[in-house]
Amino acid sequence: MITEKTLHKLAVLGGQSFDDREGLPRAGLPRRFPGSDIPAVFPVVLARGQVMPLLSTMMTNACSYDCAYCPMRASREMPRYALAPEELAGAFMALHKDGRAEGLFLTSGVPGSGVKGVDRMIAAAELLRGRHGFEGYIHLKMLPGAEAAQIERAAQLATRLSVNLEAATEPGLRAMAPEKKLGEDLLPALRRMGGMARERRLENRDAQGGRYAPPGGSALAAGVTTQFIVGASGESDAQVLRASHALQREGLLHHAHFSAFVPVEETPMEGRAAEPKLREHRLYQAEHLLREYKFPFEDLPVGERGDLPLDEDPKMAWARRHPELFPVEITTAGYEALLRVPGVGPVWAKRLVEARRKVHLRGFEDLARLGTIRRSAAGWLTLRGRRLGPPPAREVQMPLLMPAERRLPRPSQRDLPPCAFR
Repeated sequence: MITEKTLHKLAVLGGQSFDDREGLPRAGLPRRFPGSDIPAVFPVVLARGQVMPLLSTMMTNACSYDCAYCPMRASREMPRYALAPEELAGAFMALHKDGRAEGLFLTSGVPGSGVKGVDRMIAAAELLRGRHGFEGYIHLKMLPGAEAAQIERAAQLATRLSVNLEAATEPGLRAMAPEKKLGEDLLPALRRMGGMARERRLENRDAQGGRYAPPGGSALAAGVTTQFIVGASGESDAQVLRASHALQREGLLHHAHFSAFVPVEETPMEGRAAEPKLREHRLYQAEHLLREYKFPFEDLPVGERGDLPLDEDPKMAWARRHPELFPVEITTAGYEALLRVPGVGPVWAKRLVEARRKVHLRGFEDLARLGTIRRSAAGWLTLRGRRLGPPPAREVQMPLLMPAERRLPRPSQRDLPPCAFR
């Protein structure tokens, strides 16, 4: 049973996790699900549509750092709360036994030192894995100043580890969080945990005869992630994507998260303009092209200032810059050429290459039977020389998602960082 006192702490330390979602608002995200009556339980929609209730919370909102953008900064007056490791583990297991929490996302402010904060998170994870025998998903977010031995222990306990780089460059990080060190602390920590995840991934593949086993709750099976705050320090999209892509190419990073800057009242940055949510969305699209579609970094359609266009998705923008490569003939085009077509994904492209050897394709309806393909893709494709749809028209972004100017909105009254739960 969870006490009212613990429920109140969860409401403060994790109650805003539902609103900390990625990219543009998703209409399909359920508001009612197992655990929706509990503050800090967030619905994670898995690949096959199942909903995993994830308890997402901080160990404490006490922090000794004075980051310019953060509502939890040390000099800002606000109520401070903390969950003891035993208290958190007991609350999670009570929810888990009732079917209202299947996984745990755990982060924290920096209470005096990163070492102290990480020790408390590790203690909670050890209780769950040891005393309670929990074998499911645990995500631990490492803090600035975490020691090598702590990272190694956390890697034995967690399904996924993360550390927030926050910026792609030292000057960018200094503008937001002058007490943090990118090259001396955060990046080496990510490289350490990413190296361990890479080794275990290769060991797991060898043990499975060349096949990867599903993650489950095993140590570091879901890899390592990080997060960047965009719009607060003047860094371009190209700088942020170059930093994340370099780590992914080394096999150290599973994927990156991007958080559009939101000004918070009573912080030094409360007077800055909020970054359009659409910029965050475009960064996710571009990162997906680099990671899943194997786009060369040099092919990203960034402008003179290094930013992606907001009025069109990156794949479409690239295709419009290269009319000489379209339309693509589906009876002869290779897998890589098909992947460049707007509206075509890796699964469909692979199925087409396999199917056209033994199936006579007659039109777009036959292509749609192979899997998910957007109707708009027809204008980029030909079948035995015949274009399957009208020439693609330029998509115009909805006005609500394309602000005509950078406005200065009322600063947020949040008491947790908008990027806390990614």
